Amino acid sequence: MPRNLYEGSILKNIGIFSIPFLISNFLQTLYGMADLFIVGQFTDAAGITAVAVGSQVMHFVTVILVGLTMGSTVLISQAVGAKRNRSISRILGNTTLVFCVLAVLLMAVLLAFCPQIVSLLSTPTEAVEGTVNYLIICFLGIPFITAYNVIAAAFRGLGDTKSPMYFITVACVLNIALDYLFIGGLQMGASGAAVATVVAQTFSVGLSLWAIKYSRRVNFGVTLSRKDFKPHKALLAAIAKIGIPVAAQDGFIQVSFLFITLIANSRGLEIAAAVGVVEKIICFLFLVPSAMLSTVSAVSAQNIGAGSFDRARKTLYCGMGIAAGFGLFCGILFQFISEPVLALFTEDPKVIVFGTQYLHAYVFDCMVAGIHFCFSGYFCACGRSIISFVHNAISIVTLRVPGAYFASVWYPDTLFPMGIATLTGSFLSVVICVVVYFSIKSPKSHIK
Repeated sequence: MPRNLYEGSILKNIGIFSIPFLISNFLQTLYGMADLFIVGQFTDAAGITAVAVGSQVMHFVTVILVGLTMGSTVLISQAVGAKRNRSISRILGNTTLVFCVLAVLLMAVLLAFCPQIVSLLSTPTEAVEGTVNYLIICFLGIPFITAYNVIAAAFRGLGDTKSPMYFITVACVLNIALDYLFIGGLQMGASGAAVATVVAQTFSVGLSLWAIKYSRRVNFGVTLSRKDFKPHKALLAAIAKIGIPVAAQDGFIQVSFLFITLIANSRGLEIAAAVGVVEKIICFLFLVPSAMLSTVSAVSAQNIGAGSFDRARKTLYCGMGIAAGFGLFCGILFQFISEPVLALFTEDPKVIVFGTQYLHAYVFDCMVAGIHFCFSGYFCACGRSIISFVHNAISIVTLRVPGAYFASVWYPDTLFPMGIATLTGSFLSVVICVVVYFSIKSPKSHIK
């Protein structure tokens, strides 16, 4: 049943939505790391590299899919707030239709260009075959990966993040068990990791569909008819208007990380390793700002659908307070614990020194980015996700990537300025978001 997030305590509603969502993201991160850990126990460096490179590609694909589904999440949330169940049914039907077509097309294109993708990533010769095999299996599973993300997006739009959390928990446990079976027991190497991932995702989709149909606890609360699957031009345009800029923004961010990694790789092995480890730590810390982005988007969208524009703005302020507070706490904490945390990943003293320099500056990006993440969620709820794409693109092109490059040239003996360069990019995004926020008129619902 749709959950009411447009009445009652705003802070409570944020907690109800964000905590299960945060746990889900943590579990997804966990079983991605589990693949790499388990393959490392039973295979050689080529197998580890194959899974590492392949999982990077699949992460990129998943990020794009999640971004595209944001349009459906926002529209469903607005329909819930407006109490228009017929609109919810129509959105669900059209979302299912468009993503079925997209999944098949995406699978076909990626399978056709799989060898070229592996070559483009400069995959070491010894790992090329394993990486290609890993990606072919994962690409064949794209319809199921797409289906899971569409179902999760629909639940989020309905204000329910607990159900996707249950499904991803099952997928996580099954994936780890199958990793040991296929990689350890059957000695399938990187291919075994891919099969385990696809099977776990497929089972999760089947479980979620079964729960939607038969479980009293997990129910969309709406019924779908054949006419709901009939293409609706205005609705499809609204889904694309919100989802495509978010997907482009997320893809752009991933590409910027790749450029920064290339810059670090050019500076030597120790610096490359330090940047790689710090990025893993930052990705983990960014689970909270990412959860706030989706939370602000869904909760604000419900309030906008209900015509409660002031509550939508207050949701933005609460989300920013939580994200910025968490980021500030992490920034201060890691001034004292960076070295021991980095020592968990490596014993190389140079890597630890460089990593500490980078992390001392970069970690504060968790606070600053948390603010513009919440603005992005709010803009998506308003149907203006293009603003999110624009401010991220400007900050990446003008400061984040060029700043990292010039920091590497001007300060070759330390990574602290490189961390500052990344931070300044987020500051620019915040400035743009503030200016736009006070410039735009009151948000309007897309639901009619």
